[in-house]
Amino acid sequence: MSPTSDQPVRLTSFSHGGGCGCKIAPGVLSEILKKSTGFPVPPQLLVGIETSDDAAVYQLNEHQALIATTDFFMPIVDDAFDFGRIAATNAISDIYAMGGTPIMALALVGMPVNQIPLDVIGEVIRGGESICAEAGIPIAGGHTIDSVEPIYGLVVMGLIHPSKVKRNAGARAGDQLILGKPLGVGILSAALKKQALDQDGYASMIASTTQLNRPGQTLSELDGVHAMTDVTGFGLLGHLLEVCRGSSLAAHLRMNDIPLLSGVDTLAAAGMITGASGRNWAAYGHEVRLSAQLSAAQQALLTDPQTSGGLLIACDPAVTEQVLSVFRSSGFLHAAVIGDMVRGSPIVEVNP
Repeated sequence: MSPTSDQPVRLTSFSHGGGCGCKIAPGVLSEILKKSTGFPVPPQLLVGIETSDDAAVYQLNEHQALIATTDFFMPIVDDAFDFGRIAATNAISDIYAMGGTPIMALALVGMPVNQIPLDVIGEVIRGGESICAEAGIPIAGGHTIDSVEPIYGLVVMGLIHPSKVKRNAGARAGDQLILGKPLGVGILSAALKKQALDQDGYASMIASTTQLNRPGQTLSELDGVHAMTDVTGFGLLGHLLEVCRGSSLAAHLRMNDIPLLSGVDTLAAAGMITGASGRNWAAYGHEVRLSAQLSAAQQALLTDPQTSGGLLIACDPAVTEQVLSVFRSSGFLHAAVIGDMVRGSPIVEVNP
């Protein structure tokens, strides 16, 4: 007999990992892609897999390029509606991270239909629909399967002028680095799984993970914005290293300038850390120079997988205040300058 909604269902109990912490570790992913067979790349494909960018971009004509992306994962929270909202926000973020405007989505749904009530599954889908409505796009179709673990996400498409595309590979020496959202989602999710997260912590987590990265659309119009990406499953260090590699530059971060969600430093020090954080460090720690003054908890925050994380911007210092103004006028009150891009081999140096 199928379960009913009056039976408590903990969505996170069905999955071995949640949110962007489900991502394959960056080192393993690199090994998989290294063995992939090459294929002819048409000239219209402006952005592909070459720099691990956020989405593919295909030029349609002189004035339009199509941005295409997909993202899905297992539950990071037990509330079905919130899970749908978080997953949809995270998927749409890739369009904003390229500077584009989303136009349409397709839903990807995998659920153990004999174990989760159908109305709970419906709440997941409705949560995703609510975020798509907020972004002004329809869910125009999708695909569903009966799976062992619950999975939800979107395929999202967007449009942009070909000359306005913002990649993760265009940073320049002297650029300042700006982070749009505070770090710590993975820490909060680990605390939630261990039933050690209070109501304020949960509310903070939901507010961050369901805030659409709309400033990316406006930032794409600024010539002084040279590179843009969003911080997700590989943590701040992992996604910044992608910028460094793609731009053939190094980065300097100032730990004390990096915004954090309230209380996550204390939770991290208490051991509320995801397994993905350790896997991230194992994959790219050799490319990072951490000051001896930084703690193990601070290292964990830098590698913490961010589900629906913030935009990371590399921009000319002349437009820094303008970039911060765009963020703050859109409700991203914690956006901050966290470091700089400098000449050197692709590494990240972190000091207090």
